[in-house]
Amino acid sequence: MVLEDIDERISIVRHFNRSFTRQIGVLREGLLHSPYTLTEARIIFELAHREQTTASQLGRELGLDPGYLSRILAQLEQRGLTEKRRSDNDGRQYLLSLTAEGREAAQLLDQRSRDEVAEMLNALSEGEQQRLIKAMQDIEGILTKSFKFSEPFFLRPHQPGDMGWVTHRHGVLYAREYGWDERFEALVAQIVAGFVNNYDPAHEHCWIAEMQGEIVGSVFLVRASDSMAKLRLLLVEPNARGLGLGSHLVEACIRFARQHGYQKIQLWTNSVLLAARHIYQKAGFKLVAEEAHHSFGHDLIGETWELVL
Repeated sequence: MVLEDIDERISIVRHFNRSFTRQIGVLREGLLHSPYTLTEARIIFELAHREQTTASQLGRELGLDPGYLSRILAQLEQRGLTEKRRSDNDGRQYLLSLTAEGREAAQLLDQRSRDEVAEMLNALSEGEQQRLIKAMQDIEGILTKSFKFSEPFFLRPHQPGDMGWVTHRHGVLYAREYGWDERFEALVAQIVAGFVNNYDPAHEHCWIAEMQGEIVGSVFLVRASDSMAKLRLLLVEPNARGLGLGSHLVEACIRFARQHGYQKIQLWTNSVLLAARHIYQKAGFKLVAEEAHHSFGHDLIGETWELVL
């Protein structure tokens, strides 16, 4: 169906918005039978998913007016839900966080939200659930591409053909930059094949980064257990490095893991991958194990990193 009339397109989008709000309960998700307004609930949710942030960062993330946000934060602090401390790196900034009472409130809101979404999904067949999740991912990817102007890149879900790109570019770049042989490319091919064959969209995700019409990066988050996810195959093309894309991809994995109830993220890398190690360390991952191995034609030190959520 091709719609030529812009008014008809606008009408369909507006109708979808009204229907979506009714069916998903977007407004109700912020309240969830709690004493918090929608905006207060959004702030509590966001602070629960961040180790530390400033009011300005929070305002940009949520799209809130600074004055309005300041008043809401003051009210939450008076109610004992949030607290602030001066930054060690910049004395002009204050870092925001939840108090113990605030974390309890966030857990209650999160559980009620999960229960509400689960109730909605349980009313659908398996096929309907898969179609719904895929459609939501497509909508998010399209809107992210269209409206995210703050960075020169955008992230989207994987599409047919992307797994071939991931395998090919890993093989090319790791051979060029580290001298790894084709056995590394074979390993990547096994990982992406396993992801596609066992893909669980309710618990796993792949992000493909595009910039100026070209793919420039990727990362996967896959289910290891009910409580732990694995971050895999982080890659950033040379022409997209230095833009914060690697950190952006890792942060997307962390947000997804927290929103889907994981308690820990684990990843495996090698000591020679200094740029990737720096990104993981900056995101809060801790090195928990090291092991020497001979792979891809080289003697390497494998490393296991973990982030407790």
